Amino acid sequence: MTAVQGGRTPKVLHVSPEAVPFSKVGGLGDVAGSLPAALRDSGTDCRLLTPAWEGVLDRARELGFSLSRLSRKAEAVIRWKIHRGTVWKCSGEGLVAYLLEEPSLFGKTVYPRELTPDSVTPFLFLSLAALDLPSATLWKPDIIHCHDWGTAPLPAALKWHIHFGSSGDVCKTVFTIHNLAHQGLLSLESLGDWGIRNEAARVEGMEYFGMANLMKGALVSCDAITTVSPGYAEEILTEEGGEGLGGLLKSLSGKVSGILNGLDDRYWDPRTDPLLPERYSPDNLSGKTACKKKLLERAGWKDDGRPLLVSVGRMVEQKGFSILLPALEELVGMNCRLFLVGSGQTEYEEAADSAAARFPGSVFVFRGYDEPLAHLAYAGGDFFLMPSRFEPCGLSQLISLRYGTVPIVRAAGGLRDTVFELGTPGGNGFLFSGYTPEDLLEAVARAMEVFRDKDSMQLLSLRGMNADFSWNRSAPLYKKLYESLLL
Repeated sequence: MTAVQGGRTPKVLHVSPEAVPFSKVGGLGDVAGSLPAALRDSGTDCRLLTPAWEGVLDRARELGFSLSRLSRKAEAVIRWKIHRGTVWKCSGEGLVAYLLEEPSLFGKTVYPRELTPDSVTPFLFLSLAALDLPSATLWKPDIIHCHDWGTAPLPAALKWHIHFGSSGDVCKTVFTIHNLAHQGLLSLESLGDWGIRNEAARVEGMEYFGMANLMKGALVSCDAITTVSPGYAEEILTEEGGEGLGGLLKSLSGKVSGILNGLDDRYWDPRTDPLLPERYSPDNLSGKTACKKKLLERAGWKDDGRPLLVSVGRMVEQKGFSILLPALEELVGMNCRLFLVGSGQTEYEEAADSAAARFPGSVFVFRGYDEPLAHLAYAGGDFFLMPSRFEPCGLSQLISLRYGTVPIVRAAGGLRDTVFELGTPGGNGFLFSGYTPEDLLEAVARAMEVFRDKDSMQLLSLRGMNADFSWNRSAPLYKKLYESLLL
């Protein structure tokens, strides 16, 4: 008798290399930390396993989580060495998490600059330790939900590992693609050192142009594939959007679904945000005006009535900097100001700095990431620029909508699932389809027309603030997926 037939909801373990509030590199951390808590709110026994990177245990204590060290360690053999990790049960803020401590593997940096048989070991250990976790916790999941390439070895191990692949221990797996551009490529010879049987080193397994592709192995071996928006789920089935795996994913389309990421609306809420100089709500927007003033002051500017465009994120090709930077001079000529927060590829950082030096009254660049400044930018901007070349889901546009900052985005992936052109049903922002500076500037020009009409601008801002992009919409879809796997 299955779990669902027996009258109880599935027990689900989420496994992720990063998860807020413990660790965060990108949007994956936001999702992996907030989705399990949202599922618990809906009645699913959902827990999280994530590494205790350096400082994570101290951070958990500072945040008031209850921590208890389990007596048994989680173990895994990798390259003929036994690794043992201390498991800490961590509870609080609606979340039950297991923090895996192994200082020789989980240090300061989450992701390595280069993937090698040595630098991939932390991710292998996380994946295999998850399969050994029930021995330490005395809690056994029905389903393991793996997030992105860093946990891709887990489904592959259940199919091809000399121990886990023949244990007879049935556990369903869900694999979520957060960004198909990062797949985890290593030498094919590495597989044998991890205990993976030779059959995995074939084209129908993990082999990929003479290399071992971790993500490909997960896609082939897992029970269900999800990605973080319906739009991106469509795009990855194509040659253009499939990053070399489009044909494979199309052949697996029967187990692929797109579920839109939710926003943690308890953390991202302008009514309660402690990082804002003044809070605000749809009923009283005066605090947003105060936030704009503070953001302008940070740039050394006074409010002269010009529209303020903001951008928060990585300065990389994916985020559209190859068309944004060439458009800056014309944006300035359109009487706009731009406040950039981020870092990334050197050529884009230098070009942004050069533009700020040329137009000190119109372009400001903060290189790096600063959480309070990011919140202030989301709150203080009039418009949020996100001209992504591709975007699996995107959380920045959801945050900007929640904070009443109107998004201007390229119609790619999850952006076209969440932002709709003004004048169409649900219109809450501005979109463009082509990937050129001219296409971006045309969308900005449409936004400028609305900005000049204060009443229309306020109505547009309020429409975004009153929309629901929380996990309340998406968590039930995951719950339905889990239940379907156990029927």
